[in-house]
Amino acid sequence: MRATKIVATLGPASSSPEVLEAMIRAGVDVVRLNFSHGKAQDHIDRAALVRSVAERAGKTVAIMADLQGPKIRVGRFEGGKTILENGQRFVLDASYTELGNNEIVGLDYKDLPRDVRPGDTLLLNDGLLRLTVEQVLGERVQTVVVVGGELSNNKGINKAGGGLTAPALTAKDMDDIKTAMSFQCEYLAVSFPKSATDMEMARQLANVAGEQWRHKPALIAKIERSEAIPVLDQILRASDGIMVARGDLAVEVGNAAVPALQKRMIRMAREMDKVAITATQMMESMIVNAVPTRAEVSDVANAVLDGTDAVMLSAETAAGQYPVETVTQMAAIALEAERADDVSIETDFANKRFGRIDQSIAMGALFTAHHLGCKAIVALTESGSTALWMSRHSIKVPIYGLTTQPASQRRMALYRNVNPLLMPKMSDRDEALTIAERLLVERGVLRPGDTYAITCGEPMGYPGGTNMLKVGRVA
Repeated sequence: MRATKIVATLGPASSSPEVLEAMIRAGVDVVRLNFSHGKAQDHIDRAALVRSVAERAGKTVAIMADLQGPKIRVGRFEGGKTILENGQRFVLDASYTELGNNEIVGLDYKDLPRDVRPGDTLLLNDGLLRLTVEQVLGERVQTVVVVGGELSNNKGINKAGGGLTAPALTAKDMDDIKTAMSFQCEYLAVSFPKSATDMEMARQLANVAGEQWRHKPALIAKIERSEAIPVLDQILRASDGIMVARGDLAVEVGNAAVPALQKRMIRMAREMDKVAITATQMMESMIVNAVPTRAEVSDVANAVLDGTDAVMLSAETAAGQYPVETVTQMAAIALEAERADDVSIETDFANKRFGRIDQSIAMGALFTAHHLGCKAIVALTESGSTALWMSRHSIKVPIYGLTTQPASQRRMALYRNVNPLLMPKMSDRDEALTIAERLLVERGVLRPGDTYAITCGEPMGYPGGTNMLKVGRVA
């Protein structure tokens, strides 16, 4: 059973019911809707498609709405693109409204002239082109091309070392939050946050927009700016998880710094009981090839060994030629890496103190199941928190999060090594324990003679009320 979850981006290559169902059956746990593309109704329709296809496939699938964030981009060109030569001068003009050429182009990001000064390095198109700022004259940023190449419409702009003042949440993002809440996405990904305040603002907007449905999404901070690195702990506290968004982050901090940052971010997320998603170019070659490169296989495997909750596919499933095959390959790589992973529960618990009863019960279940060789750990949970705490520690025993809340069930789809199941609501503890065992026996998880650890709260049905651990044996 695979512990690491797979996030797949929906797009033209994967929006048919047949392809989406094949992807879900191949291993997709979370579907990402990219709000950088499409209209509001497109996302509403795709969310409905995900729900119906997941139900038909008999699998719990969460939806993540990924906000576009600020458009820090150049404008458009005559013929759609131009070629910049090394050593030539090139002007980025915030007031320019015509189509650009190889001497000048307009800007979608109008504040660039106020964010840069002579000597700054600008990186365009994911860092493939490099410009040095010579001078700033009003709305014109005059640059010299250091590394040239093809530059096409609306390509992104980054400043080496960070420092662009664009806010994380734009007017479009605020409208998109309302759209995402209309279909009650489980996760809301915020692009380019620089501080905990950005995440707190997004949470407030989402909670207000979701109030009529009594829905509060979990928030994922996409770490893409160099300014976010010194305040990672603050951003994490204000979020429910992070995405290691290696594309824009690498452009700002340099490619060589990203692997160590990835490990640090995943470790911090686990220590702070948050989820972590590793993203960007994980299986990039499979956009056009039926098999991944050896380097991509190692990249995915290393993220799994780092302890990431999920690995993410972007263009590979949104626009690639082999969306189903890509998911199949990624699932196989993750499973193989997990088999090789060492488990040391004692190391995780050394010198740790748990101030909450429910968290202590969760940790006790892990320790007991590991040493007794239990076939499963079962968490009866309303909010999913008990299953989340359990999933922060590496263990070979699969965790089953049983909840009466469909929203909690889908949210747990992202947690590493957690298998979410829906169970009927009941107030009697013994009846609930009996139903839980029966569910796992019916699914073939448990057989006669198997032992399992199970946690629940008494009285039943209160979030944060887990206060009991029991070891059961199937008769």
